Amino acid sequence: MLLGGTVTGDYSSPKEWEELLIRSRFKAITAPFTCQTPEKEIEEYCEIILKHNVRIAEIGVWKNLLDPDPVRAAEAMAYAKGQLALGDKLGIPCCVNIAGTSGTASWDGADPSNYSPETYDRIVAQIREILDEVKPVRTYYTLEPMPWMIPDSPDVYLQLIKDVDRPQFGAHMDFVNMICSPRRFLDANTFIEECFRKLAPYIRSTHIKDSHMDLIRLTSFFAECNPGEGGLDYVAILRIIDRYLPKDAPVLLEHMSTFEEYAAAYDYVAEKADKAGIDI
Repeated sequence: MLLGGTVTGDYSSPKEWEELLIRSRFKAITAPFTCQTPEKEIEEYCEIILKHNVRIAEIGVWKNLLDPDPVRAAEAMAYAKGQLALGDKLGIPCCVNIAGTSGTASWDGADPSNYSPETYDRIVAQIREILDEVKPVRTYYTLEPMPWMIPDSPDVYLQLIKDVDRPQFGAHMDFVNMICSPRRFLDANTFIEECFRKLAPYIRSTHIKDSHMDLIRLTSFFAECNPGEGGLDYVAILRIIDRYLPKDAPVLLEHMSTFEEYAAAYDYVAEKADKAGIDI
């Protein structure tokens, strides 16, 4: 697998970013630019990435296409199409977003409407619109699973893929986001294997992190954390990933705040990969 993440740190130019990339040891990364970045700057980043034999695993959207404000929703849709088009132009395999919410709390918030049939139909229609307009041939549009919106299980994801019915709609794997019940946490290896067994043919990028569960008066609380700081068995997880995905599949650390946190997480996963006999 190609272990990597988001190149994080202080930089003000592609050249300064290159120094961080080298220090990170990453062989797979998230795109350090967007469809709104000047073309010359994108070219500079791509030259650096090619020079160091690094793969851009995914380009993110991270916009709420279901925003209750029609102006913001339209802007989000245009941006999603722009990101997918840029990803296809550059051969980035995965363009990833979340389904979004029509609630008003936040762009990625939990809301009862997230699970309504009407919302589901809107999500299917929006994915089709994006793919039918952009017509990508090298990039797949995907949704990152979330604990409180669809897709929130491998079976829901499979149904969504079937209902969208477009060849360039793929799967983004984030098993920690779907570990949202005591049963899934306590039997995590079984659940994670189910995720990869069912979705492997469609997976275009994978996020890895850890999960922690607290029990307070018969109530369970789940918190994402850095690899090695939670309760997941990373030797087993890496073996599952290696079993189901190609040997050069991108596997990305995410949601760390500093370069040092990414470096520590990389060291931890690399150690577990060595123990599992897996080449990263």
